[in-house]
Amino acid sequence: MSQEYQIYGETTDKAVKESYWNAAKGLQKVDGLKPTKYLSDLAESNIEGKLTYQQVEKLLYEHYENETAEDTENRNKEADLVSARIVHILDGPGYPLKVTSLKAIHRELFKDIYDCAGQFRKVNIYKSEPILNGDTVKYTNYTALEETLEYDFDTEKNKSYEELTGDKVIRRISAFTSAIWQAHPFMEGNTRTTAVFMECYLNNMGFHVDNAMFKDYSLYFRNALVRANFADYKNRIIETSLFLEHFYENLLMGGEYRLSNRDLILKNVLNQFESVKQSNLI
Repeated sequence: MSQEYQIYGETTDKAVKESYWNAAKGLQKVDGLKPTKYLSDLAESNIEGKLTYQQVEKLLYEHYENETAEDTENRNKEADLVSARIVHILDGPGYPLKVTSLKAIHRELFKDIYDCAGQFRKVNIYKSEPILNGDTVKYTNYTALEETLEYDFDTEKNKSYEELTGDKVIRRISAFTSAIWQAHPFMEGNTRTTAVFMECYLNNMGFHVDNAMFKDYSLYFRNALVRANFADYKNRIIETSLFLEHFYENLLMGGEYRLSNRDLILKNVLNQFESVKQSNLI
């Protein structure tokens, strides 16, 4: 006799659920956002089993029906709603290894926040990066987004992790994450979407993800992606995935690398290069 299908419900493990909330709230830092105390109170009720994810989101919608000027300025609605939706996604069955999964995650996270939720951008963009002294990463041309990402996903799909050592696993995961992020397919929310997709992917592969890393080092994660996709050959600056690999080593393998945003600032690297040039002239 065949077994009946069961409905996928919320985890009852309070520690696991708390780790999801910590990661979700921490990821808002990549866009300079900070979830409110109201969201933290709702999260605590959810962790204790007093509210479901759907009830949390419903209460947030009701709360922001009377959005204040301060809420709008600080983008509190976005920070709170996206945090709640990230937790709901992380506590779910995951997504297939397809480009459409990126669109589905972005649409779920940013629906009713951005009109372009779930849609690839139709223009080329750039962003001044503090760690690059105001320079920008060169994102994929919007006309090539679909083809570029299909290639990246097909490449990942056709490679096996079965015989890889720990270091090679980390390098492969870092390279795949970097490729997705460099495409920057959406007008907003690329880092949060990439992080959520990658955690779902890693969970489906059986990795144990230390969500404390996204709680405490989400900005480092974004800056590491910036450095992995920036080159200035005139000043002997090349793309380096080392910082991203250190993040993933700590995230997945219990590594103990020191993660400091200061180490990612390009000005410090250029100053070191200038010192070397000057010393060679003496």
